[in-house]
Amino acid sequence: MFCNITEFGAKGDSNTDNTESISSAIKRCADSGGGTLYIPAGTYLTGPISLISNLTIYIESGAKLVFIDDFSAYPPVKTRWSGYECYGFSPLLYGNGLTNVSIIGSGCIDGQGEAWWEVNHLLRKGEEYDHPQTKEIAELNKSITEPKNTNLVEWPSQFLRPPLLQMYDCDSVTLDGITLENSPFWNTHFVYCDNVTIHNVKFKNPWDTPNGDGLDLDSCSNVRVSNCHFDVGDDCLAFKSGINEDGRRVARPTENVAVTNCTMKNGHGGIVMGSENSGGIRNIAVSNCVFIGTDRGIRLKTNRARGSYIRDILIDNIYMDGVLCPLAINSFYRHGLDKSDSLINELSPIEISEKTPEIEYIHISNVTARNCRSAAGFIYGLPEKYVKDIILRHVLIEMTINPDEQGGEPDMVKEPIFMAGEGIYCKYVDGIEFHRVRVETRQGPALHLENVINAELDHLIRKRKHPNTPIVTVNDVTNIRTNQSSREVNEFENI
Repeated sequence: MFCNITEFGAKGDSNTDNTESISSAIKRCADSGGGTLYIPAGTYLTGPISLISNLTIYIESGAKLVFIDDFSAYPPVKTRWSGYECYGFSPLLYGNGLTNVSIIGSGCIDGQGEAWWEVNHLLRKGEEYDHPQTKEIAELNKSITEPKNTNLVEWPSQFLRPPLLQMYDCDSVTLDGITLENSPFWNTHFVYCDNVTIHNVKFKNPWDTPNGDGLDLDSCSNVRVSNCHFDVGDDCLAFKSGINEDGRRVARPTENVAVTNCTMKNGHGGIVMGSENSGGIRNIAVSNCVFIGTDRGIRLKTNRARGSYIRDILIDNIYMDGVLCPLAINSFYRHGLDKSDSLINELSPIEISEKTPEIEYIHISNVTARNCRSAAGFIYGLPEKYVKDIILRHVLIEMTINPDEQGGEPDMVKEPIFMAGEGIYCKYVDGIEFHRVRVETRQGPALHLENVINAELDHLIRKRKHPNTPIVTVNDVTNIRTNQSSREVNEFENI
């Protein structure tokens, strides 16, 4: 069945509300067992769109779907919001329990998110906000208490903004060629999905969009992301799997994902894993990508509340320019925590439990990063559970030589650590290898190891001259193998 929305009364004049016309066209496809929803050139205003199985939406070049910003049009639906299964405003494009869905073409889907962002800004200022929909959402979520002690500013008001596109518990989904922009919350969110192909898609949000992620893969399996462009206000491509007890209850990892030939601009991170990783993240391969001006490049973040694992991650053939910190691996991430739990940010070791996260088997190769601003790398485990088995091979990182660069936090741990033009900082690591790694710092050593077990340094170099500054500094390091000369290594306690 081929359904042109204009034949159902839709008008691409940017003013007509086409919600009913689009819904009628989708119903005709459903009555026929599936089909193609065709959107010709024009600007079509619409409310939320509920997808069906066996549906292809073809958005022609010159066509744009623009979603109305009337909050009342978006009824509560079951979702996963910031890692919690709950109810929230309906996503603008929403599919639940579907199979064989494709959204293709060269057109654009615009979430018109400004009105949603304005409410978020009010809440961040400590102001209150109330709406009939939030009352209904609050009633549906009344039994959910876990997020209330965290820094999720929207939970008290229940103004749980929707993603632009969410596919929930779906199989065999394809996105190809389209542009998705100006989302109220995360741009595109896949939850509990299997067999997903995302190709040649543009994810766009203004740089200051609150929580304006590009693509979030949340407890998904067998995903291929290729030839996409990201220019967003938060993480470009994020891997997640639920949060804390709720994520461990579901216990569904994000796994078997290949990402290749993507460009990523702006945002807080290029490739980000966590911090909502309580169902696990594993078997991820990222290759042939370019990051321009992202705060972090490759970023893994978790903490003592999350539990589960991030493991078996392969990163290869990456170019970065103008990033704050090209590599950040952090088990001590300080945000999204229960503020009443004093042990979460305890600096001494605590008892290992189901909440203790594991990061292990991370292999990074053939990376070039230039004009970096804070630190060349930041790898920070937990005193009771070290980050394990990290390999860096054929890596070049050049820090900016601008003497006015103020840098910043390479990543967010309990006690803020600010760095500017410095090298790779490693703490609480068991098993780390550097093979032909070159780090050019503006100041300080190329590498600092502290509370590290089993380190191997094979041709770690720094060509910029820093008088009286060794290439490597160490503190409380056990079993280090190196071909560095004694002049290049400052012996603190042992080596």
